[in-house]
Amino acid sequence: MEFLGDALVNLIIAEALHARWPKADEGALTRARASLVRESALAEIARRLKLGEFLELGPGEMKSGGQRRDSILADALEALVAAIHLDAGYENCRSKVLPWFEPMLDELPVGKVEKDAKTRLQEWLQARQFSRPEYTLLESCGEEHARIFRVRCQTEMPPQSAEAEAGSLRAAEQACAALVLAQIEVAR
Repeated sequence: MEFLGDALVNLIIAEALHARWPKADEGALTRARASLVRESALAEIARRLKLGEFLELGPGEMKSGGQRRDSILADALEALVAAIHLDAGYENCRSKVLPWFEPMLDELPVGKVEKDAKTRLQEWLQARQFSRPEYTLLESCGEEHARIFRVRCQTEMPPQSAEAEAGSLRAAEQACAALVLAQIEVAR
């Protein structure tokens, strides 16, 4: 169900973005879609719908706060979207699901979504024929449902390094990539 729901959410959002930004380039549309269908965004919608309250989880997941975990909430939302589609058809599914994303769609800058920090850093380095940045997980601590990741991003040329913490490995990598980009900007 999650597989089908994931595909449906991607299609619904792709259609909505194409309708809103008919002249936007593919890269901007792809980045906008990715920002709207990422795990944390889906989990936020699931929280607004109070979906976690309706999940039946095993004792271990219940004890560790699984009904609040982004990955479980995002998967549950995708499964719900698939169930709506299978029960009521695509048009009814789209009309039910699209309003869930409206606040996030309204917040997007028209026709342009900036690339994430990791992408910008890698593109900046590659444009100058420098090596790719290296990301190292330094520490992972805390309860499984509230884990904190500490990551280092290091570049060989120009020699820069930064560390950051976040609630997901991806977010920590993004944060330290942004710090390295800021260091490079100051150094120029």
